Amino acid sequence: MTAVWSALALSFAVIFVAELGDKSQLMALTFATRYRALPVLVGISVSTAVVHAVSVGIGYGLGAALPTDWISLVAGVAFLAFGAWTLRGDKLTDEEREKARRSTRSAVVAASVAFFLAELGDKTMLATITLATNHGWLGTWIGSTLGMVAADALAIAVGRLLGKALPERFIRYGAAVLFAVFGVWLLIEGLRALL
Repeated sequence: MTAVWSALALSFAVIFVAELGDKSQLMALTFATRYRALPVLVGISVSTAVVHAVSVGIGYGLGAALPTDWISLVAGVAFLAFGAWTLRGDKLTDEEREKARRSTRSAVVAASVAFFLAELGDKTMLATITLATNHGWLGTWIGSTLGMVAADALAIAVGRLLGKALPERFIRYGAAVLFAVFGVWLLIEGLRALL
């Protein structure tokens, strides 16, 4: 049971950080300007649970098939890449922003579909796959889902309070540094196992 809690805590922290400044947070803010926050969060939760279940399935399958020392090395490199990706930042396109504003379906359905499509191939999906290669599927799935929902809930709450005064650059740099720390940690762990 300790392994589940460890995977949950690690996945929560990594995905929460990965989501900071991500396109999904910007979408959450946009949906929250049109709909109440709770239905938007329910939609985010549904789509996140599905996408992360698929991600965990892929990662857990890879972890069972590949040697763990090499997985740690690849995961470390991947996390360094996620840090660079985070530094680059995400922006909503005008088309994505307009879709979120114009949606006439219920908030839960609109947010679920939009977030499901936005998360396919996104860094949080890839990070979840990476985490699931080394950690248990249940803790990784729960932690990654909760981490993403918490980050998007934070974006909605803070965005409503502070408007456009959010220090996006600071958030992006902090998230990139944390990804780099996780990446270096995984590289060291993989090299120790190989040597």
